[in-house]
Amino acid sequence: MKNSIKILFLLVGFQFYSCSNSDDKYIPLVAEEGEQYSGGETTFFNTSEEAFGFAAPNLTFDEQSDFGIGNSFFRQSWVTAPSSTTARDGLGPFFNAVSCSSCHFKDGRGRAPLFDGETAHGLLLRLSITGVNSNGSSFQDPIYGGQLQDNAILGQTVKGKFNIIYQDINETLADGTVVTLRKPTYQINTLGYGALASDVKISPRVANQMIGLGLLEAIDESTLLSFADANDANNDGISGKPNYVYDIATNSKKMGRFGWKSNQPNVRQQVAAAFSGDIGITSSLFPNENCPPGVDCNSIPNGGSPEITDATLNKVALYSSTLAVPGRRNYTEQNVLEGKKIFETINCTSCHIPKIKTGNTHTITALRNQIIRPYTDLLLHDMGEGLADNTPDFDASGSEWRTQPLWGIGLINTVNKHTNLLHDGRARNVTEAILWHGGEAEKAKNKFKELSTIQRNQLLEFINSL
Repeated sequence: MKNSIKILFLLVGFQFYSCSNSDDKYIPLVAEEGEQYSGGETTFFNTSEEAFGFAAPNLTFDEQSDFGIGNSFFRQSWVTAPSSTTARDGLGPFFNAVSCSSCHFKDGRGRAPLFDGETAHGLLLRLSITGVNSNGSSFQDPIYGGQLQDNAILGQTVKGKFNIIYQDINETLADGTVVTLRKPTYQINTLGYGALASDVKISPRVANQMIGLGLLEAIDESTLLSFADANDANNDGISGKPNYVYDIATNSKKMGRFGWKSNQPNVRQQVAAAFSGDIGITSSLFPNENCPPGVDCNSIPNGGSPEITDATLNKVALYSSTLAVPGRRNYTEQNVLEGKKIFETINCTSCHIPKIKTGNTHTITALRNQIIRPYTDLLLHDMGEGLADNTPDFDASGSEWRTQPLWGIGLINTVNKHTNLLHDGRARNVTEAILWHGGEAEKAKNKFKELSTIQRNQLLEFINSL
């Protein structure tokens, strides 16, 4: 029996089983109590292509009603003003998409375009230049603003288009597997209003899945700060830090939680910013149209001032805050549990915090005091030059990114028919995403590369069970 154990050890590498000295029998790993409830009481068990689109089951009747209204404004297309559909007119005059769901299809994740000129893919380009505003935000391009809007309403010239060129980079793993990574370069062309600023910085951002946003907002700031170690005082190579950003409603600095660099403080402002930048819909938070110099926005028909009322904006924000987190799949299987142990052993959990409790002060009672498993610390980490966009964003440097929550990652392919990951969708699967990790995550990446084939597959099974 002992010889067979030794042979098994040599074949598959270190196995995360316990062994009893009395009878040499394996003691299988077991899941934690409640591990399947990724979103606590907001968890919904569904593995269909609608998996990201359900309301948290613990909402009140009135919240369920507002959720439905917010859902309709999220999914349906906005139209050009003037229109008989007065509640949904005011599109543009410059925009990237006609609805929230154009980029967040089925409340899921966007991707890079598959071919030049493809629309409604869910990737946009942020633009900034050297310098910082009084509120801490970066200066925008003086002509094209803070975002390249690649569509326009009838009668207006499109600001510009872009295309992507990929360079292949090969990574070789310890077992001899060669993985080809794609390094993107972005080219902006067909500019409608003159040249970009000479020092313009381009930051690609892909639309994320919408699940669990309110739960992340409900985490106490003190909890998130307990994960921070900006000066790496414990010498583990991980130095997460918060991003402090401008909160428009309170005219103050708040901890950022949303966006790829944690550049938005709350769901409501994130939603309003997307309405403004992505669809061209004004709100009380973003009252101005995105018109380049020489274009008189006042002469272009609009959908009112503002084009989305606070009442409607609040319902879309509630909808975005209370989309249920899908429950775990296969979480009791031994391969998955072994992969979970490997995830911990190679120190992925230093940034992807497995379990957090939300606070008790959120305005939505259903989000309070929930034990959640988002696998994020919502902090900024230096991810190295390979992923750097060289674009500062409040306190975030050009190589720092927010730790991406991992809940729901295994259902992206089911919902959105692709497995593209990272801030620009360059990674075509989880393996490629891990291999792009650098900076603070360099050690964890190298440990991943050294795993045996079986161990690597176990780790991937675990991640895809989230």
